[in-house]
Amino acid sequence: MKGLIENRFGLLALVLVVLGALYGVAFVSRPAPVPPKAAQKVKTAVESVSMVCPDPGGGRLSVITPPADQGAGNGGSGAATVEQMKGGKPLATLDKVGALWRRDVPLRTRPVTVAGMGAAAAGLEAAQTTRVTSGALRGLSGVRCVEPGAEAWFIGPGPAAADITLHLANSDEAAADVAVMIYAGEGPVLSDRGNGMVIKPGEYREVKLRDLAPSPLVMAVQVTTSGGRVAAAVRASLGEGRGVDWLPAAAPPSTRVVVPGIPGSAGQRELYVAAPGEQDAVVQVKAVLKDGSYALKNKETVEVPAGSTTTLDLTTGVGGQAGALVLTADQPIVAGMRMTGTGSRQDVAFTAGAAPIDLGSVVADGGPGAKSAKAGGQQSRLVLSAPFGAATVRIRILPQNGAPAAPVEVALPAARSKEIKLKPPAGSGSGFAVHVTPVAGSGPVYGGRVLSEDTPEGVLLTVQPLAQARTWALVPVTAEWPGAVLP
Repeated sequence: MKGLIENRFGLLALVLVVLGALYGVAFVSRPAPVPPKAAQKVKTAVESVSMVCPDPGGGRLSVITPPADQGAGNGGSGAATVEQMKGGKPLATLDKVGALWRRDVPLRTRPVTVAGMGAAAAGLEAAQTTRVTSGALRGLSGVRCVEPGAEAWFIGPGPAAADITLHLANSDEAAADVAVMIYAGEGPVLSDRGNGMVIKPGEYREVKLRDLAPSPLVMAVQVTTSGGRVAAAVRASLGEGRGVDWLPAAAPPSTRVVVPGIPGSAGQRELYVAAPGEQDAVVQVKAVLKDGSYALKNKETVEVPAGSTTTLDLTTGVGGQAGALVLTADQPIVAGMRMTGTGSRQDVAFTAGAAPIDLGSVVADGGPGAKSAKAGGQQSRLVLSAPFGAATVRIRILPQNGAPAAPVEVALPAARSKEIKLKPPAGSGSGFAVHVTPVAGSGPVYGGRVLSEDTPEGVLLTVQPLAQARTWALVPVTAEWPGAVLP
């Protein structure tokens, strides 16, 4: 042993053996590694919201910030302003949460901006609804006021079948560089006139899509900005006795699209599907109705050539039944539907692919109320669908006058739809807003609010798909990072 120690090479070997033994013991006895938790987004109350109502003149404008649910964050101070764009006059300052503001807007009114801060921002909603009983623009038409963004999609009839007007408004402080892409039945339509449009701060513009692409009978429209943001909306007038309405913003291209809010009234039902990518799409179509979810006989699939838009008549499949459609495709698609009323003079309404209302939804114009002189005999309904799992929703009616009624819970079985009639609380007789909130643990819920009116010439009709409420925002978790950013 003494000789080993005196030999420096032997000593080194001994040290290595001891260290190896110690490492082995430490390795065997160390605790199991804890896998890192995936970063979860945090739900934060919205503190600032702005939107544009594209053309409220001649109709009614409705604005509301709903009262907070338990645990929500619209306490404290704040206010919402309603004013005309481009140096126009203020219409109102709203500082009371839960109070519905509604006004009939004169013709030739500029687009209206609605902006909320603080307590007035969480859930702030606005909508415009117009009722015309004669002439080329006869019909009910409505649209959810538009939040500015960098991209928007629409799908519906083309300029060869209707007078299609694209409304662009810039309510920001920076200019917006806007491009318009149209996907028609014959494929993509490129137009230099639809590219490089610069919308200055405070400017609004109406663009006739016939000037960009006169030939399409059906179309999908993509509006993008390479700089700045723009509020985009599309209005379709089908001509004398055929109706008028706004195309709701459609969900961006996806391989699964839910088209909600199909009313349970008679009339034509025409599905629009666009495949804006570079490959053909094969689309599976299922209806989610009151009695279940199933493929429609002889209409189970539709094939869409790359870069084009096509239609499928579903009148014999879903006509007269309230519900939704679930489209599953092998390529990303955009989808919507045209619905008509019955009578000697028809009206038209549109719905489009929408997101589930996981965080709730607010409809500013839930219905006009019995005392509205300009409303006629309008009826209001919600069409709710739970295509992928059972759900329960809580519905609150928020009247213009009087106290809100107690919330009502509605159960939605899996793969079923329900149609719920909406009325203001007893004794109020006023217009009202609607707040719909899924109960915790519910499956995805989709829906739409339907306004209809029976007239001697035929049914007036408009549909607003339910959109995610602007009450909460999901923001990524922030963490310290010792890195450095170099110019």
